[in-house]
Amino acid sequence: MQLEFDILHALQTIHNDILDSIMLFVTRLGDGGFIWIVAGLLLLLIPAVGKESKEHARERRIAGLMILLTLVVEALIVNIGIKNIVGRLRPFQVDTSVIPLITPGETSFPSGHTASSFAAATAVFLYKKKPGTIALILATAIAFTRLYLFVHFPTDVLAGMIIGIVVAVLMNRFVKPAIVNKINTKMNERLEK
Repeated sequence: MQLEFDILHALQTIHNDILDSIMLFVTRLGDGGFIWIVAGLLLLLIPAVGKESKEHARERRIAGLMILLTLVVEALIVNIGIKNIVGRLRPFQVDTSVIPLITPGETSFPSGHTASSFAAATAVFLYKKKPGTIALILATAIAFTRLYLFVHFPTDVLAGMIIGIVVAVLMNRFVKPAIVNKINTKMNERLEK
């Protein structure tokens, strides 16, 4: 735990008003998975755009659905499951000499912001690499803010990253084929009528 505090205290030395404002803005993008829910809903609900083919629009909608489903599964695992079982205190609750800029209430392990960000960003990456890379950069920025703001230990963030990525990969491997199969079956039934 001392190494984790060494990392967190080193980050406290780079604080300034401008960086604080940026970090608060970026971390709020991850509040409740907000940015990721919006992205999933946009992909899911926007109809075919311009010359976009029906097939491409269908793939985009499936990607949106996968982001949202991945977020639900990740939230159940992290917020309902692991956080309640582990019950780890946050860094500012252990080292009260640091006054954080935000004071989230629930427990620390794993980082929910990080888990949801990496779950959604990985789902985007599995859909399309270029926007997925941008999403992974944003997820990394959100994860970093949790350390900068002294609300998570590095192992909280690392665990959140791993959980988010694993959930997204497993959802893509096992749930997405079932969804695609169901959609294809319904489309075939409509064609036969």
